[in-house]
Amino acid sequence: MNQTQGLDWWQRSDLCYSQGRLVFAGHDVEALARRYGTPSFVYSLARVKANLERLHGALGRANLSQGYTILYAMKANRFGPLLTAMHLSGLCGIDACSPNEVEHAVSCGFKPSQISFTAGSLSRKDLDVLARYDGIFMDCDSLHALRAWGERKPGTSVGIRVNPALGVSRADNAHLSYAGNVTTKFGIYSEQFDEALEIAKHYHLAVTKIHFHTGCGYLTPELGQLDQVIEACLGFVDRAGTIQTVNIGGGLGVPHTAADGTIDLDRWAAVLHKHFALRNVKVEIEPGEYILKDAGLLLLGKTYLETKRDLRLLGVDAGFNVAPEPAYYQLPFLPVAMVMEEGAAMEKVTVVGNINEALDVWYRDALLPDMSGQPYLALINAGAYSASMASNHCMRGEWKEFLLT
Repeated sequence: MNQTQGLDWWQRSDLCYSQGRLVFAGHDVEALARRYGTPSFVYSLARVKANLERLHGALGRANLSQGYTILYAMKANRFGPLLTAMHLSGLCGIDACSPNEVEHAVSCGFKPSQISFTAGSLSRKDLDVLARYDGIFMDCDSLHALRAWGERKPGTSVGIRVNPALGVSRADNAHLSYAGNVTTKFGIYSEQFDEALEIAKHYHLAVTKIHFHTGCGYLTPELGQLDQVIEACLGFVDRAGTIQTVNIGGGLGVPHTAADGTIDLDRWAAVLHKHFALRNVKVEIEPGEYILKDAGLLLLGKTYLETKRDLRLLGVDAGFNVAPEPAYYQLPFLPVAMVMEEGAAMEKVTVVGNINEALDVWYRDALLPDMSGQPYLALINAGAYSASMASNHCMRGEWKEFLLT
């Protein structure tokens, strides 16, 4: 296989081959791997800011009657230097889902008033910690959360996370869906909503926000589903009658394969315009993947290259525990070589990690040049839901993170 044409769908001005060498955020990637060692995550602050600014532009073009707020879903990536830089940019607030995330966000410069909190199965300890942060906004995802928060913070404003029994996710990936035909733990269903409003009334809680997050990674083909989800959730807004803000969650995706294509933000903005241009509510979004995923690479060291039966294997020095998405959600992180000569012959290689589990496969049948003389490999789209989800499985939970500024 002697053609590389069509394999470069992921290349862009800040991530591309220049004179045959992989360049990211103005840096030679092989030089980064030699300097920092592997496995290492490297993040481009410029790309993060560009992604945020692109969202701001689309939301501005949506002409939303009461404006909008972007809350970064910090569960996607909680690297301290990155969070501090995002705070200093002034481009976003924080969507947090644990007390530790709240404390970490505050330590990186965010004020409690810039933090919206949504999480389930809250313990007494969780609630006691959260109640200490005056100004944090609580979105309650269960009747339990409403009662418990009302006991600690009576007379305050809250949001209710609802579940419309409709979901939206990349290519209908069930692993990425938070709502649908199957009952899930996320949010309050329609048949419980009146009871939720009564609980809020009992504790003198003002229900001023409706929140819903029903799926992840959606792209342009799924925007019709998003339209239906918003339509269904606006029924909760009308029933409450006191709503000032609607949080539509995150979920905007990035392409993982050549067939995916980049999400059309103007079409996304048109969906928001349809529902909110004339409605007297502010819109919140809480993206994580769109902001961070394509702003990060995972740099890996090659451990071996050999053929077993008809399978060409390339081993690397980190496994799925360091970045679980490919194993958990079947979202492939494309492997790319550090050096790609013009017209290089390509071969199918399956990239595998160093964890003693059968699912420790980074990518099957990747098209790569001859890797026998290359000591390193990079995985793209590793900026979100990678290091933040990592574990110490097999006691191989060692990696480093670096911010490129």
